[in-house]
Amino acid sequence: MLTLSDTRPSRHCEGLVRRDFLGVGSLALGGMGLAQMLSVRQALAAAGHPVRDKSVVLLFLSGGPPHIEMFDPKMSAPSEIHSCSGEVQTRIPGITFGGHFEKLSQMTDRFSIVRSYRSNNSGHTYQKVASGNNPLKATMGALYARVAGSNSPDTGMPTNVLVVPEAIEPGLKLKSNFETKALPTLTAAGDLGPNYVAFNPQGGGQLKDNMQLKLPRNRFENRRLLLRGLDKLKRRFDDQSLVDQTDKYQQQAFEVITRGVAHAFDLSSERSATVAQYDTSHLFKNSDVHRWYDMSRASNLLGKQMLMARRLCEAGCGFVTVSDCGWDFHSNKNSPKNLGGMNWLGPQVDHAVAAFLEDVHQRGLSEKIMLVVTGEMGRTPRKNKNGGRDHYSGLTSLLVAGGGVPGGQVIGRSDNHATRPISTPYAPRDLFATVLNTLFDVGEVRVTRGVPSELITLLEEGRPIPGLA
Repeated sequence: MLTLSDTRPSRHCEGLVRRDFLGVGSLALGGMGLAQMLSVRQALAAAGHPVRDKSVVLLFLSGGPPHIEMFDPKMSAPSEIHSCSGEVQTRIPGITFGGHFEKLSQMTDRFSIVRSYRSNNSGHTYQKVASGNNPLKATMGALYARVAGSNSPDTGMPTNVLVVPEAIEPGLKLKSNFETKALPTLTAAGDLGPNYVAFNPQGGGQLKDNMQLKLPRNRFENRRLLLRGLDKLKRRFDDQSLVDQTDKYQQQAFEVITRGVAHAFDLSSERSATVAQYDTSHLFKNSDVHRWYDMSRASNLLGKQMLMARRLCEAGCGFVTVSDCGWDFHSNKNSPKNLGGMNWLGPQVDHAVAAFLEDVHQRGLSEKIMLVVTGEMGRTPRKNKNGGRDHYSGLTSLLVAGGGVPGGQVIGRSDNHATRPISTPYAPRDLFATVLNTLFDVGEVRVTRGVPSELITLLEEGRPIPGLA
């Protein structure tokens, strides 16, 4: 097994210990080493493979984005109901979005909106939405990793990754609130077991331990250290011709690691113009937002989180969950009155998603990468006494782009006050089926050895949302 160690002293002022932090032989696919996984890849290809050449990015707006202020403003309704941020005309005749979404309103050809989607969930239970409430209790990313393997056979990249703000700015000190406890459920593996929980580059997670990608303090805090270590190891192999002493699959495994994993997580290697295109840090100050308890895990780093998501997809990751917290807009003492939090988070989503859509379009990746934007619930149509909106299960925002999904669509309708669907209602199970049918060839999954029968049943019984399949 190839290993790479932290070469600093075993103890120093921070109390860190010397440790191996990379072991090629430990990259797991249900316990199979990466070299072993590569050795069976040809057989898999010959027999057909259930995984399509597509990736999904799930942008999860944790807390419950208000569906009226998002994409269904209802300005003809009474003032206690209609959007507090006004509306903006889109490129689709007769269709408007909430007033904060000026950029997306001019890009409607790139995505579809579902106005009759409802989470049937009125609490901060992320797992129910991210899993389609399936009996395995496994989220979409975990199910993807179960079928595709924990690591990409082409790049060694984890196939299921969670991107939180701390992955972008490791020194960031976000406060703890209700979202801190709920966040792990967003990528839960349920009955599939801990090997399929999303890899979290900020730290923690069973897959991270399995991969043995361990830097000081078990984090990717110093990506340059990782890059230097990999480069040093590669030079050593080149100089000593040690690669010649290994079989071809061990060689390929080594090349996979030095080629892909560290680079994808390192935004410093991205073009400065591209970083600037995504950057949302200028839209508000974190210190202003963090004065409110319900927004204490919000940050202005969403643009760079979306950039990392694109890089991970390019490097072989099949499912990326991007967490954007702070959307609990009761407008009580825990969040600004009159849905004031939308003035920060709304423009940030508009900017970050627009930058992502334009970037993947320019790179020719729109057909390959599907973007899903939603949350665990919507918000009450009628504002409360403070001008905020409370928990609501009857309608939930949903945007879907790329991955072969036609753009320029508004699917479904809500009633005049955005209280319920008046066309066919869709739920998390339908979104679940839409995403997994994009990622998998269901016929191939059916005949793939080792796939749980429960998962096959889920795929066969699922009904994708019409127009998004």
